[in-house]
Amino acid sequence: MKRYFALGACVLASILLVACGGGGGGSPSSEGVSSKASIPITNITPQSNFSFDISDVDSGKGLMFFTDRNNKSVDVIDMKTNTLMKQITGGFAGCDTGPSCNGANNDKSGPDGLNVIPGTNFIYVGDVNSVKVIDSNTLTVVNTIVVSASGLRADEGCYDPDHNIYMINSPGETPPFATFIDTTTQKIIAKVLFTDPGTGAGGPPSAGLEACAYDHATQSFLDNNDGSTANPHGEVDVIPASFVLQGTPANPVVLTLPVPAPGNGFKIFPLGNCDPTGLELGPGTDMAIVCREGTTGAKLLLIIMNRVTGAILASLNAGGGDQIAYDATSNRYYEAASRWTASGLAAINGACSGAAPCTPVLIVIDAATRTVLAKVQSGNNAHSVALDPVTHQLYMPYSSATAPGGCDQATCSMFPDGGVLAYTIP
Repeated sequence: MKRYFALGACVLASILLVACGGGGGGSPSSEGVSSKASIPITNITPQSNFSFDISDVDSGKGLMFFTDRNNKSVDVIDMKTNTLMKQITGGFAGCDTGPSCNGANNDKSGPDGLNVIPGTNFIYVGDVNSVKVIDSNTLTVVNTIVVSASGLRADEGCYDPDHNIYMINSPGETPPFATFIDTTTQKIIAKVLFTDPGTGAGGPPSAGLEACAYDHATQSFLDNNDGSTANPHGEVDVIPASFVLQGTPANPVVLTLPVPAPGNGFKIFPLGNCDPTGLELGPGTDMAIVCREGTTGAKLLLIIMNRVTGAILASLNAGGGDQIAYDATSNRYYEAASRWTASGLAAINGACSGAAPCTPVLIVIDAATRTVLAKVQSGNNAHSVALDPVTHQLYMPYSSATAPGGCDQATCSMFPDGGVLAYTIP
């Protein structure tokens, strides 16, 4: 295991962008974030294109989980020792191009999204055509819930503990849809088709779906929609839980988003030129939306919005990421900004390339002041983040320095091998 331990402040300056005393001159501070270890993953080498997706932690069991397409597995990290404990297999699709994952179509590959379901021993994992259920006691796949037959993935999801409902998006379908699963029976109760509201099943489909979250205060699901006719670069769709509760495990329903109207609970919050990815609830009525702009030269933004009214409270030059996590203890957001650039502007069509390289970072945001505290260097394509509030550890899977291409080598050569980066946080 390659480790990066207990380095002095000025050594950390070169690795974590920490300002050393006397000459900082406005350089970003690590704000207590420090690198702890790089955890190797079976079959991932310094030449690998490591294709992973979403991460989560089970604090009670001391385990971190993330989806690994190269190995057709969900990988388990023991947070006490920061070592790979197990790779859970059980019919996951892997990359559609094979285990190298070079040139893979993510919509035809899996596993993808992953959520630990609080209060249960289950983990829900999006895969091609299905959601697979893992028992976290035995670390085995115990159920497969089929959501389609198209050969496309179920991707990112979120959990409603008030009604025991799991929502997961299938962004590559036509139209894209979300599946709602009763977690007590592990049966589907509803599918919601994402077409332009009011146009019915024949209306223009959404451009795709990304992360979602459940808001207890409004009893609603909040979903990042990649684009509609009115908002071609993204919106947040607010879906009341009562809408999907029209279905039951015995009588599942197929629904289409209605026009928002007074009293029906539906809302649409425009995001401007955003192309949203990650979404996370913050303190009070705040939520953070990660933008990964596909417009060349656009400012990379993170939007903090009032999740009840849709009012934009802050628009920070801190986007270019995917997954984002909120830590209530430190009152901070942590964003895995894999497509951040040195200029803070989107690369060519938003993609990393040799002509316009990305400089991936972990962005730390103060949720109280809604300001950026630090940009901490991370590894190639590190777009997934999970934090454990008990151990104050944060984890980011990353790929090798050279694959996929387009990573600034001055940045990515610091973490060359591929694996999982472990950090300590305040």
